[in-house]
Amino acid sequence: MKSLAIIPARSGSKGLKDKNIKLLHGRPMLAYTVEAAKKAGIFDAVHVSTDSEAYRKIAEQYGAEVPFLRSGALASDTAVTWDMVRWTLEQYRTLGKRFDRVALLQPTSPLRDERDILAAHQMMEEKGAGAVVSVCEMEHSPLWSNVLPKDGNMKGFIREELLRQRQGLPVYYRLNGAVYMVEETLLWQEPMELYGEKTYAYIMPKERSVDIDDEFDFAMAETMISRKGK
Repeated sequence: MKSLAIIPARSGSKGLKDKNIKLLHGRPMLAYTVEAAKKAGIFDAVHVSTDSEAYRKIAEQYGAEVPFLRSGALASDTAVTWDMVRWTLEQYRTLGKRFDRVALLQPTSPLRDERDILAAHQMMEEKGAGAVVSVCEMEHSPLWSNVLPKDGNMKGFIREELLRQRQGLPVYYRLNGAVYMVEETLLWQEPMELYGEKTYAYIMPKERSVDIDDEFDFAMAETMISRKGK
């Protein structure tokens, strides 16, 4: 079985400019994911998918391969990630390379490390899964949330039965964007059912689940990396 790691790193980020190569604790952010994928030792290729020649040079400097650049249409704000994954597989086929399994590893999860990748891989093997997706426990239960009317009135904001039942509420999990491991055949199904009965959740610790989207997330990641170094 041959496995491919794809690290998506387009250059058009608006929320945090050039976040995929922004220096995080002295290193380009995507370098952390390239390193984790290579340390896992389970991939036949670690590919950075980018539309930028500058990003390509940085990715190759840290040991990733970038034999082709992503097309402009697949690097837009409206592009679908899984379309990019399928396109990438097709490009590798033209190079004579085929893969049975794909791991999508977003560079915005720099605290995810090789332990998480290997744990997801082991779960795929043990469960005969079609896909494994990483999640983490939610910081607060969504049951304590609600919408607000325009005037901000909080009448009925929390259901009365919840106020009486503070203990024993179910644990909720959220996608953390760190690991998506998928059998290649699943990618070509119509429709692609990523969250079907053959998909399993890999539960990651919250301290490795920071997903960087803005300056606050970035500062949080820097703090966590600094603490880890100490």
